[in-house]
Amino acid sequence: MRFNRRVFSTMVLAGLSGGLLAATLPSAAQAADGKRAIFLANGTLGDKSFFDSAARGMQDAKAKYGDDLEIRIVEMGVDKSKWRSFLQDASEEDYDLVFTITFEIGELLAEIAQEYPDQNYVLIDGFLPEGAGDLQNIYSVVYKANEASYLAGVMAAGMLAEGTNVKGTHLGMLGAFDIPVINDFFLGYVTGAQSVKPDVKVAVSFAGSFEDAARGKELSLAQYRTGTAIGFNVAGLTGLGQLDAAKETGKWAIGVNSDQELIFRESDPALADRVVTSVMKNIDVTVARTIDLLFDDAVPLGQFEALGLKEGGVGIVKDGVMASVVSDDVKAKIDAAETAIINGDIVVESAFGKDTAEIEAIRTAVRP
Repeated sequence: MRFNRRVFSTMVLAGLSGGLLAATLPSAAQAADGKRAIFLANGTLGDKSFFDSAARGMQDAKAKYGDDLEIRIVEMGVDKSKWRSFLQDASEEDYDLVFTITFEIGELLAEIAQEYPDQNYVLIDGFLPEGAGDLQNIYSVVYKANEASYLAGVMAAGMLAEGTNVKGTHLGMLGAFDIPVINDFFLGYVTGAQSVKPDVKVAVSFAGSFEDAARGKELSLAQYRTGTAIGFNVAGLTGLGQLDAAKETGKWAIGVNSDQELIFRESDPALADRVVTSVMKNIDVTVARTIDLLFDDAVPLGQFEALGLKEGGVGIVKDGVMASVVSDDVKAKIDAAETAIINGDIVVESAFGKDTAEIEAIRTAVRP
């Protein structure tokens, strides 16, 4: 089933260039009786991935609650030195929830949350630092990306093993950084691939940025030209370079966080045709669900949740290109693996808790 993805229109994205988007706002009287939420993107929108997904969740909630909900979406940019002032400003404006996202913001958020104990925050796909204390004003959500990546690995290795619709000898992955949150995707991807093709090889490159599509394309072209048949991008805006490289070389790409085939279907159909599936962190669903909890006075502040396949927090896109190019046999393997993970018959290893040497040993073992 294709995940429902309402892509930001060009008009909406253009309105974000100044850093602040105010959705159609209620009057002062309506706002006083309703709820107020703000999403602080520690980067820029237009990544067709992480931040755009969170912003869609805010827009979905706004569409549902109308005048009873006031939202703000703020681009804080990539200059980390400026993030504190954005967080402080938001914390002083009496929002019911301040949404933040990604591992990069966790340490700073912990500091701000202690400075503003009466303000409530949501941290999505990030971790609070050890020793942060008992912060009862933060609700934290992470995703079991390794589980969805396992399914992508089953699919990619299945296609490679059959040898149809593929050009190349091995798999590839483009990561932004060599860090646990990226390596969690990698480990699930490799493990899933090995379940189908035990001798599978996977080339891995790190771009050193979430914001450099040109670098992502350069690294991906190098992979594709040296035998990678299917590449998996886990690199935010940088990962868009891999999609472009797949289009240029006629190879396959796996999208991340949003349905990247669907996003590009109208604007660049030739690129969309090369995105065989996307590994989904359902960030938009999480944001909208959290706002539902806000209206129910049930946000689990002070708690931490990890969402996987069983909870619907992650998944892969199964229609579109995948439906047309992946064989029924490989699709059956994917469905069987998904059921086994949900039932607990397969427990996918996580990169969290593994040291750098362990992950590097795995990368070395599968290097082409």
